[in-house]
This record gives sequence, structure tokens and C-alpha cells, in this order.
Amino acid sequence: MDPIVIKVPTAFPMVALVGPSDCHLRILENKFPQLAITVRGNEIYVKGEPDLAKQFSGLVEELIAILRGGQNLTTDMVARSIEMIKQDPAQHPAEVLSLNILSNRGKTIRPKTANQKNYVDAIDTNTITFGIGPAGSGKTYLAMAKAVQALQAKQFNRIILTRPAVEAGERLGFLPGTLHEKIDPYLRPLFDALHDMIDQDAIPRLMNSGVIEVAPLAYMRGRTLNDAFIILDEAQNTTAEQMKMFLTRLGFGSKMVVTGDVTQVDLPNNSQSGLKIVQDILGDVADISFMHLTAEDVVRNRLVGDIVTAYGNWDENITKSTFPIRSGKNDR
Repeated sequence: MDPIVIKVPTAFPMVALVGPSDCHLRILENKFPQLAITVRGNEIYVKGEPDLAKQFSGLVEELIAILRGGQNLTTDMVARSIEMIKQDPAQHPAEVLSLNILSNRGKTIRPKTANQKNYVDAIDTNTITFGIGPAGSGKTYLAMAKAVQALQAKQFNRIILTRPAVEAGERLGFLPGTLHEKIDPYLRPLFDALHDMIDQDAIPRLMNSGVIEVAPLAYMRGRTLNDAFIILDEAQNTTAEQMKMFLTRLGFGSKMVVTGDVTQVDLPNNSQSGLKIVQDILGDVADISFMHLTAEDVVRNRLVGDIVTAYGNWDENITKSTFPIRSGKNDR
């Protein structure tokens, strides 16, 4: 069987594709152990099972397209591209990883997984989007990038960022300072993300003029929010009543994104999370999208994804041991 020959354009050196010390090539070889892969000059020879060799060839073409778009490949990008190409149906890594949402100070914000791109597309096409997923899956960061992008494009007049001020183990009353100083730690993650996306000198001016507002969820009551891109973060810590209150603040010409992790509820007294039940209530309503991100979409240190998966498996095992499934006549 003749090998498939992939010609790499001479516009960039082969090292851009195979990586320094062949680090990218080693990842490809480890993920496609059934194939014989050989690099000669500007050509890659692939021999093995035809369908798998064709899949590998398509992957390399996607990586070349990423390089052609001006990006430098990293080991993380190569690994994520392999995951996308092996999905059913296969995704197009070049399409996902080349989608530029926002650039600031030489840093470009892009989705890093196919699921993240679907989430970004849902924000574009729906008035209300729910992004539900674990820590580090990009649900809040990408939503904020879309908000800043929309503001810069003059699609909206202002950005409103809000969070419920619910303790995660600590008690507000025991913290020193004024009420504003006590609330500030809950909003700090939103400020941190803003600093990645907007010039730091511009943020006070935009906040003083009301173009950007960062406030606790309680401050939303009684308001109608027109011509705004509104993000509710940590929505798992809203009650059902608070979620209804927030969603009904939607005014004309506005868009909402609600983000949260239903496995990290910090509500007191075992209160029911508004984020957990809202899909049952609004799941069939047009122009509202529910997007679920997973551990595979975690874009922090790769170990974070493993941690999320391990905790999920542990919770599932605990649930099964606590509430065993019984069946049959002898189970009494």
C-alpha cells in the first residue's frame, strides 16, 4: 500500500509544524500509533489503515491552515486539534482556533475547543445564552470578550457585569471594611478579566461614565436594562426568585449571558439553585440557548481538567453508594 504524501508549503519551515525538537510530531505519533509517519524535507509520508491515514492527513492540513493564518502552533493547540478531528462528527480545528474574538496589547482571545466555538456562536445568535460548565472552561471569559467586542463595534451602549454576593465558606460579616469593600472580592474576578481585554487606564473612565457597570446582583432589582450586553456570573448561587428577577430585567436591544457551574452551589440552607431549574422552565423557549461546557473545554493548566473529571467521578460514585439502584423481586 502506497503511503499518503502530505506536502508542507515552503512558506514556513517544517519546524513550525513538527515543533522544536519534534515535540508536535511526537504528540501526533503518540495519538496515531497505528500509523507509520515519516518526515522528509517538506513532505510527510503516512502509511497505515486508509481511513486513519486519511484522518491524519486532514489533521495536518488543518494545522497547516492554522499556520497559514499567522498563528504559531503550540503543543496545546496540536493536542486540542487532534481531539477535534477525532470527534464524531469531526470538527475543523483551523476554523475553531482561528476565530478571533478580541485583541488587546498583542493578546488575541479565541475559543480553544469546538464546544467553546459553539458557545460563542450561540451568544451571537441568541438574545439569552446560558453557559454552564466547570471552572476554567471559558464560560465567563469568552462571554466578557464577546461583550467588549460588541461594545467596540457599537452594537450596545454599555456592558453590565453582575454576580450574586454569596459566601463560599467565609462570612461577609466577618470581613473588615465597608459594605463596598466587603463586596469587592466577589466582583474582583470580573475586574481581572476586564483588565485583560481593555486598556487599564480606560477602565475607570468607562466605569465613571456608566459604559461599564460591575455590581452585585441585588443592585439589578427594579431596573430595566436597555441597549446593554449583560452578564450574570456565578449564577449557580442565585435562588429561583433571583434568577427570575434577573432575566426579567431584559430591556429592548439587549443581550444576556448567564454563566455558572451547577456543581459549585454555595447557597445556604440547601436552597435550590436557580441555574439548576431554569433549563426545565425555559428549555423550549425560542431565542434562549443552553450551552454545556465540560472538563474537555477547560483551558487552564491541563491538570485542572483532570481534577474536574476526578471530582465528577467521585461525586457520581458517592451518589451511587448512597442511593443504590435496586431492581428485581429480591430487592426489598
